[in-house]
Amino acid sequence: MNHAVLDLFDALVSPQLADPPAETRRLLHGRGRRWPGLEQVSVDWLEGVLAISLFRAPSDLTAFSQRCLEIAARQPLVEAVLLQLRYLPGAPSQWLAGEPRPEAVVHEQGMRYQLSLGQAQNSGLFLDMRLGRQWVRENSNGARVLNLFAYTCAFSVCAIAGGAEAVVNLDMARGPLARGRENHRLNGHDLSRVSFLGHELFRSWGKLTRLGPYDLIIIDPPTFQKGSFVLGQDYERILRRLPTLLNPGGRVLACMNDPALHSHYLVQCMAEHAPQLRFVERIGNPREFADSDPEGGLKVLSFCLA
Repeated sequence: MNHAVLDLFDALVSPQLADPPAETRRLLHGRGRRWPGLEQVSVDWLEGVLAISLFRAPSDLTAFSQRCLEIAARQPLVEAVLLQLRYLPGAPSQWLAGEPRPEAVVHEQGMRYQLSLGQAQNSGLFLDMRLGRQWVRENSNGARVLNLFAYTCAFSVCAIAGGAEAVVNLDMARGPLARGRENHRLNGHDLSRVSFLGHELFRSWGKLTRLGPYDLIIIDPPTFQKGSFVLGQDYERILRRLPTLLNPGGRVLACMNDPALHSHYLVQCMAEHAPQLRFVERIGNPREFADSDPEGGLKVLSFCLA
């Protein structure tokens, strides 16, 4: 990362910090491959915290860190700077400036979410899914919702905010589900309408069937989860089950974030393994996540039971 690339980084980030967003937002999505030399960098605004992630080692980490500090020092609304080295095992983080904030509450479209900063690879909220969460909020009124691979239950928060009758969250990791419960509490939700199941999906079909049927099913799996899920192998196993879990006219929001797989892969898989579900639309990504290849980023598709 030479001086010219550092200057480009500065020119892209600094103007946004002069008048930062009122809510949490991605400021620089280098992985969209629109700015040569910055493909390994992302920058998020976490309402006072400037969170920077490196996905590949820069040629001079000290020079890059120094430039981050210079940018922050010019902007009085930046209270702390967090640098995460995603290219190293465990994705270690370091606070370059300000008081460390291991926990932070941020806002998105009026909803509140609790984040963990500098403690794990992911903070607890995937910012590229903002429009998917908006879609859920707009399409959940009166619905019974099943949220698979729920993580910290952000979809569930939006479903309840949108008037869902009930939401069932399933994820094999109980820690994120506990954070999901806290996210609902932060938003003043009635937890009697929300279930949290810390189970492995492929051993839980019976329980999910008994708790159904559902009007909306959300599938947002990891690309790879050791010993549990491999997207290219296991997604179709889920798709086959969907028609039996849905009410007539029920909908599915199917998500995929593997840059190697295009959206038509998911449309074709659904047509082959759950032909009762017809493709309706693809929900776009936030503009700050623009990619040089539209199929390289997040794919969010909706389907409806015919």
